[in-house]
Amino acid sequence: MTTVVLEKTVAEELIRYKLHSITEEIHHILGRWNETSASGFLEKARNGIIEEAENDAIDLHQLLADEKLLRDLLKKI
Repeated sequence: MTTVVLEKTVAEELIRYKLHSITEEIHHILGRWNETSASGFLEKARNGIIEEAENDAIDLHQLLADEKLLRDLLKKI
């Protein structure tokens, strides 16, 4: 493993940029299905209420996990 040293402001900026990208992708997925809530969309996809949403539900689930990871990382900086 290689250690990389970044200035705090640079690290924060990179994380915020990635968070913004993830947020945009989340909104894009929800907009495609005319949904406003990620949890609501995932529930409807899980229960088969929204047909053919499986791939977007998988992507959304991963995006939400990535978002949480980055927000936690941002708090630690």
